[in-house]
Amino acid sequence: MDGQSYISLAKEFNASKRLGQNFLLDAKVTKAEAQHAIGKTVLELGPGLGVLTRELCKTAKRVIAIEKDTRLYEQLLHTIRSKNLELVNADFFELDEKAIDGAEMMVANIPYNLSSKTIMWLAERQMPALLCLQKEFVEHLLAKPDTRDYSKLSVVCSIEFKIYDIMDVGRNMFYPEPKVSSSIVFMKPTGTRLDKDVIEMITLLMNHKKKKVRNAFVDSSASLNIGKGEALKIVERLSGSDQRAFKMEPDEILAVARILSKELAKRTRT
Repeated sequence: MDGQSYISLAKEFNASKRLGQNFLLDAKVTKAEAQHAIGKTVLELGPGLGVLTRELCKTAKRVIAIEKDTRLYEQLLHTIRSKNLELVNADFFELDEKAIDGAEMMVANIPYNLSSKTIMWLAERQMPALLCLQKEFVEHLLAKPDTRDYSKLSVVCSIEFKIYDIMDVGRNMFYPEPKVSSSIVFMKPTGTRLDKDVIEMITLLMNHKKKKVRNAFVDSSASLNIGKGEALKIVERLSGSDQRAFKMEPDEILAVARILSKELAKRTRT
């Protein structure tokens, strides 16, 4: 199919806002994405009209494409014929993982509303990925300390992944055209996995990132189910408690979060 055929096909479908459907139709972009899948078993979340899927089938050893929308799934069954393609009609996050056994990486233009959930899924499995995401979201991913966009997302993702900004994708390359631009990033796991308690502590610190670490922790004592006096006892022995999280490097925040979560766990067990 050529570009005009994809546009015509896209217009036939009433794109679902609930599913966050905006179809990337630019073949040059999808060809560039598919180059990262050469010789690999690739997982595609939300193949949509199959523009990227077709290119992946040319470069990847095996493509496992998961499409939740039954209309699109049935369309793909009729329009893409490839021996190395496995199409699955399912909600990706409710899928039996046997269906994706052997997947080495994800290559996908995912709905914007699934960005954080998808990255959490990838982090849990230490799976590399090439993703097309909302540009503003990517700016938070890549943000450095002491900048406006530096956030919990910046800290957690930079600890769990090495992130490479590949290219920008204009709004006009999608149908329906979204209100925002997009960016493609490659995310390579670092091997560091954060447990739930540490992530919650990073969240606490970054929710109060302009405050000193000491004040952020003490002011959050109620949500931690401890008194302010007890919180102060925990944090006052901490090196760096006078620092403000928005000026700290991710590894510094991680070190503080690990100590605080460990000390908090000791208190709550007694």
